[in-house]
Amino acid sequence: MTDHHVIFMPSGKRGRFETGTPVLTAARQLGVDLESVCGGRGICSKCQVQPGHGDFPKLGVTVRDDALSAFNAVEQRYDDKRGLKPGRRLGCQATVQGDVVIDVPAESQLHKQVVRKAASGVPITMDPATRLHFVTVEEPDMDAPSGDLERLKHALSAQWDLTGLDMALPLLRDLQPTLRKGKWEVTVAVNHDENRITALYPGLREAPLLGLAIDLGSTTIAAHLCDLSTGAVRASGGVMNPQIRFGEDLMSRVSYAMMNPGGDLEMTRAVRDALETLAVDLAADAGIVANDIVEVVIVCNPVMHHILLGVDPVELGQSPFALATSDALRIAASEIGLTSLSAGARVYILPCIAGHVGADAAAVALAEAPDQADALTLIVDVGTNAEIILGNRDRLLACSSPTGPAFEGAQISAGQRAAPGAIERVEIDAATKEPRFRVIGCELWSDHPDFAAATRATGITGICGSGIIEAVAEMRMAGIVDAKGLIGSPAQVGTSRCELVGRTHSYLLWEDGNRRIHVTQGDIRAIQLAKSALYAGARLLMDEAGVDTLDKVTLAGAFGAHISPKHAMVLGMIPDAALISVTSAGNAAGHGARMALCNRAARAHIETLVRRIEKVETAIAPRFQEHFVAANAIPHATAPFPHLMSEVTLPDVSWNTASEGRRRRR
Repeated sequence: MTDHHVIFMPSGKRGRFETGTPVLTAARQLGVDLESVCGGRGICSKCQVQPGHGDFPKLGVTVRDDALSAFNAVEQRYDDKRGLKPGRRLGCQATVQGDVVIDVPAESQLHKQVVRKAASGVPITMDPATRLHFVTVEEPDMDAPSGDLERLKHALSAQWDLTGLDMALPLLRDLQPTLRKGKWEVTVAVNHDENRITALYPGLREAPLLGLAIDLGSTTIAAHLCDLSTGAVRASGGVMNPQIRFGEDLMSRVSYAMMNPGGDLEMTRAVRDALETLAVDLAADAGIVANDIVEVVIVCNPVMHHILLGVDPVELGQSPFALATSDALRIAASEIGLTSLSAGARVYILPCIAGHVGADAAAVALAEAPDQADALTLIVDVGTNAEIILGNRDRLLACSSPTGPAFEGAQISAGQRAAPGAIERVEIDAATKEPRFRVIGCELWSDHPDFAAATRATGITGICGSGIIEAVAEMRMAGIVDAKGLIGSPAQVGTSRCELVGRTHSYLLWEDGNRRIHVTQGDIRAIQLAKSALYAGARLLMDEAGVDTLDKVTLAGAFGAHISPKHAMVLGMIPDAALISVTSAGNAAGHGARMALCNRAARAHIETLVRRIEKVETAIAPRFQEHFVAANAIPHATAPFPHLMSEVTLPDVSWNTASEGRRRRR
């Protein structure tokens, strides 16, 4: 019987399955996190999946329209009674008929995703663009005919000195019933950044206005629902970016748009639907309706920026990486599919710096303010596409570096996104080579007697980005991995946890009766490639600035917030610096978005600042490849890393298996 490639996103897990295999069965055999309550009878709908279509060059498959079996009677019955979202299938009913890429939506995941982008507690000076104004409007008069809108504008001018205001057509439709319901007293929300009326409320509204700050990342989307009078965060949440099914990294998505006619619009619909759902969910969490949200600020990288706006990102996939626009944008929320918000809600999108350094990097610069400090600071926003800023009040430089998804747990043999049950912290005893670890959702280490009971509900499901970083760094410090990234044999290292797999070795991190989690040689290579790209980008900026030392290193981003500075330095992710000067900024891009939401001056400042930032293009820089190759070693082939070596002793071992038994060449 013919078998087919089945690839699940966002986990990236894949396998080959015979024609007719139910999707749910394939998911269970691969350990994919797909929920099912009814036992595959098509009743609970928990196992909903979204199959992809077209070419996926990064994944090496082409998905035909008939890759899954046709919609069957069980699915049709469920769709008729409760409704399935367009394109969704029930994993227990759909069967494999060809090569297929299958997205597992967040609501179908048994262990719900932990999107680690909590709101920063740093205070923000409040000066929101949107404010409330209570007015009394003259009633219509046969002797002095004028429209309700004109009389409203006259009242705002006379009572608040507000002139030249615009109002969107959807809001105009609500004007007359609102005025009459309030008996000609009305509270008006005015966006002073655009001089525009954005919401109307009958009578006196005492409840505060609400706004959304959204960090639209390649892998995750995070949002904070904010009180526009105090800046307080009423609700925070996040989801996986549904575009992952079109490609884990940005260039894969650009390729998808190039190779599949209409693919860019398909990705646009996916991300807009996700933003709309997230807004509605956050409003429900805060005990309000989404219609109370009057303003949105969005930060994102250039590819996400274009796809969100419905602009084909093809130009960003080829030199000279031209943006459709780099300026800040002020648009109606309804124009990007946020139709559940206030009828007049507005969206502000921060300016982009250059072709691959986007509004998210601008938001990081706004939040961290390196332009207002004397210290030479390197800011690294760690993600699928790392964005790096170097400088101080005298000069700012920026670049992007294609690290890929390995830091997110993808391309790792037991890798997964951050979710309960995922290994997130690792320590290895240098003498015994025995590991211990912690998982998300449990504060106990694995060698604690209560650990098994505490993790019984979640299990040990895999290893996430911060976990694989610490695992590789710990393996290097314990002498399990040499400077070249090679894992030693059991005889060389002195532990049976090093196991021969083909022609290379792997290190056994954990096992029970059902599953074994290894760090493989392939995992080490994936991390080496990712960290080399990150280091090379940072070093390139240092070359351009003419410096060899740094005063401060800041790790930004949801992932950066969970990286141990020591492990990052051991791995060689960042140039050498005093460990005490390496800090985490948390979700700096999200904080920058909140600043722009809550403070009009922040918008003016970042729009000016981005024009000062000098862009360095890694794709054409001659020394990038040189730095990249040298950075493949752990921590580095030539850089001495004096600050690190004063804190850590790295074993001088070499596991060149090809020359094992012969005298080692220096």
